[in-house]
Amino acid sequence: MNVLTDNFHTYAEGFLGTLELTVYSSVLALVLGFLMASFRVAPVGSLRIFGTAWVTVLRNTPLTLLFFAVLLGLPRFGLVLPFKVFAVLALGCYTSAFVCEALRSGINTVPRGQGEAARSLGMTFGQTLQLVILPQAFRSVIPPVGSTLIALAKNSAIAGAFSVTELLGTYRTLSELGYNIVWTFVWIAVGYLIITLAISALFHLMERAWGVAR
Repeated sequence: MNVLTDNFHTYAEGFLGTLELTVYSSVLALVLGFLMASFRVAPVGSLRIFGTAWVTVLRNTPLTLLFFAVLLGLPRFGLVLPFKVFAVLALGCYTSAFVCEALRSGINTVPRGQGEAARSLGMTFGQTLQLVILPQAFRSVIPPVGSTLIALAKNSAIAGAFSVTELLGTYRTLSELGYNIVWTFVWIAVGYLIITLAISALFHLMERAWGVAR
């Protein structure tokens, strides 16, 4: 217990760092995931190709390698931003590929006749997607999207290796101060548990309110 009470500020700083990474990256992942899912079902071939390439490349690229590419590669091309912003970009883009596939699977559960009926009424593709397809698909993708964002929260630990303040990185400071490494990691695990349980509870409430009845 002493390791927590004696270093509460260090833990709090790391916890808030992980929380910020999770929130900002989740927003980016949801926006990009929605956009790429729209591209993948769009009637325009070039958009479908772009969406497929985005998902294929990011899903099959190790997240650590993506962090190296973003945090160390982009500055070489003149794009200099705080490392936390680069970490959000890496996490958000990587997770967007999985959000995209979750949304696309939900879109595929909507009967084809729904889209055909909307188009017969004169709706454009965008209107059909926004007003007819996505509201129905959203109900079935709440659990997988929630699981994806929980994975994002845990993946944020990689950012600590790139000088970004986050929860897992606190073990280095506390280890140097001579604290028991076991209790150090116990309290780190508790911090991650708080974040992941909060995400799980949020999506559980959403599923109860809007999810598909079972």
